[in-house]
Amino acid sequence: MAAPAVDAPPIAPLISLRDVSKVYGSGEATVRALDHVDLDVRAGDFVAVMGPSGSGKSTLMHILGCLDVPSGGDYEFAGENVAVMDERQLARIRNRRIGFVFQQFHLLSSMSAWRNVELPLLYRSAKDRRAAALHALAQVGLADRIDHRPSQLSGGQQQRVAIARALVTDPTLILADEPTGNLDSGSSREVLTLLQRLHREGRTIILITHDAIVAAAAARTATMVDGRLREQVAA
Repeated sequence: MAAPAVDAPPIAPLISLRDVSKVYGSGEATVRALDHVDLDVRAGDFVAVMGPSGSGKSTLMHILGCLDVPSGGDYEFAGENVAVMDERQLARIRNRRIGFVFQQFHLLSSMSAWRNVELPLLYRSAKDRRAAALHALAQVGLADRIDHRPSQLSGGQQQRVAIARALVTDPTLILADEPTGNLDSGSSREVLTLLQRLHREGRTIILITHDAIVAAAAARTATMVDGRLREQVAA
């Protein structure tokens, strides 16, 4: 007789927030920016966190990106409890596990595209930095713009350089905060198409946005309202 089938244990989420709150001030000046938030993100997910200004999504982004720590609750990143980490440990995760893409491109105007992309590798004294930077630029379709400075690139191209910079460390998570906020509609579509392609290739992406059209590019959408994650639906 064949042995009974044994169910495989469930795979733990890459990111797990449980009852996470973030409180600023005290007394009558208390502001609860995050209010008992729960969120699971599995490896390979593409999740959009959507909400208006003041909803708490920027605070959530800072928590997810290890730029800040919760006032209460638990945040586990790849099985590690971020909520109890000191600044050195948080910096290690930011540098080695998370690739950031911001609304402002944050490119150094005096440096070429590949020099901007290699910057995260300088902080870890990595070898073959130029080769890694060129590979990342090729991934975003800018192999022919490696020596161009930001002023020689369109807004969409500058954001693709920023995405290449996020990719160059081969991060566990790409965290994109309003990545189309400074772009025209055509460039926005290009950037969202690129993020969708990276997702299909297996990247885990969290996209922070106030725009429902931008959020629709993700596979899942979570909505922030008054510090609470009110709903989570398939896109």
